[in-house]
Amino acid sequence: MNPIKIFNVEQIRRLDAFTIANEPIASIDLMERASRSFVKWFTAHFDLEHPVCIFAGLGNNGGDGLAIARLLANDNYPIEVNIIWYAETTTEDFKVNYELLPQRVVRKEIHSIEEINSIQPNTADKNTIIIDALLGSGLSRKPEGLLEEVIQYINQSNLRIVSVDIASGLYADRTTEHSIVVNPDFTVAFQIPKLAFLLPENSSRVGDWKLVDIGLSPQFIAEEKTNKYLIDGHLIQSIYKKRNKFSHKGNFGRALLVAGSYGKMGAAVLAANACLRSGIGLLTIQVPKCGVEILQTSVHEGMVISGKSKKSIEPLEWESLQPDAIGIGPGIGKSPKALACLGNILQEIKKPVVIDADAINLLAKNPELLDIIPPNSILTPHVKEFERLVGKANNDFVRIDQIQKIAIDRKLYIILKGAHTAIATPEGDIYFNTTGNPGMATGGSGDVLTGILTSLLAQSYLPLDACILGVYLHGFAGDLAVKELSEESLIASDIIKYLGKAFLSISKS
Repeated sequence: MNPIKIFNVEQIRRLDAFTIANEPIASIDLMERASRSFVKWFTAHFDLEHPVCIFAGLGNNGGDGLAIARLLANDNYPIEVNIIWYAETTTEDFKVNYELLPQRVVRKEIHSIEEINSIQPNTADKNTIIIDALLGSGLSRKPEGLLEEVIQYINQSNLRIVSVDIASGLYADRTTEHSIVVNPDFTVAFQIPKLAFLLPENSSRVGDWKLVDIGLSPQFIAEEKTNKYLIDGHLIQSIYKKRNKFSHKGNFGRALLVAGSYGKMGAAVLAANACLRSGIGLLTIQVPKCGVEILQTSVHEGMVISGKSKKSIEPLEWESLQPDAIGIGPGIGKSPKALACLGNILQEIKKPVVIDADAINLLAKNPELLDIIPPNSILTPHVKEFERLVGKANNDFVRIDQIQKIAIDRKLYIILKGAHTAIATPEGDIYFNTTGNPGMATGGSGDVLTGILTSLLAQSYLPLDACILGVYLHGFAGDLAVKELSEESLIASDIIKYLGKAFLSISKS
């Protein structure tokens, strides 16, 4: 497995320095390479009908902006450059790129801005694209004075904004509370993703982000240690198991799903169908009596068992089923019988369990159960469920620390669901997912994920691999669905319908 690594600001600094020293390449030439990669992305997305207004700071991010201005001018884009003189000194690479600006740009379209009233860009053309190259990832303090005013100006322009590497004012590795930040439509980042891109608090400060390769040292990237990674298609290919020609249902595991209560049988149906569509060999669903007919008519390929209770799940003698994996939680409610059933499973099972929804809420109310969860089990909370477990976090960076800590301390896998679902491992690693869309923010989506994970775990995928492949497939199926539907009309059962196409795409890659 070679997932994309996420480095902190200091690591990115050292990566640049290592590349410069060992390629070897001059820093100005590395800047040129980065700027060309940005321009390649830009010209693929915006044609010559889009005038460009560049706001450049005085550091290397500003140097990138000046190089981008020159390259776009050479491609005949209408260019305007605003250099924001918020300090008295510039970096050496900024100076070089300032001198390299073509004369027609220098004479006619470059402006030195020392006060906010000096900005007079041509904003009448709503096709104008602003390129934000004010401040880079090395930001050490929040923008103030002229910089703050310029960022406000950019945000109020009503024009599309593209940030170079990172939005100006955004901290890469820590929260940016109480600070002004450019709110871009796009961020074109240089090869290495920033942690800030992946957290909900920065949704308006990143926009759609894209990594462009600028030829940074593969040796450094391979050897440098990190505990944060990005899931991509290459990683999925290394995990996915193709089926053998002579396989039979016994090769693909026995799963037990414990789900549903009176009025919440839909959760059991969704989890069960997702489990089946994810390749399980044999599936048994434990439901209360009120759910037997519902499951038998809605999930034709699954077997159904029930206790005597009409409205709630309860402890059963399930050992004879010999399940390879158990998933518990979707729609079970928080009754005493549901609590007893959860406690019984956690006490008796010796294999990892998938724990979701009401089962997590029961853990939060009965924390002593945390001590008997089998090692390497998988918990799949959304933010509110996780808060019930460990308390509120001041910001998303703290929350990532929280899931990391509980995963290490409890020897569990924590899947914190969201736009970039985060997986925390017992070893302290964090994996961020790259698939999915806002249409999946709908009731039942989490039940579908529980079914997928339980299926993969029963098929002998290692818990980490089940987590990575499961969240990727879940989001990928949602992405395929939204292409033919819409974010507004997408429902959880649509995700199940597109799981087959998601598997098919992975198997053919």
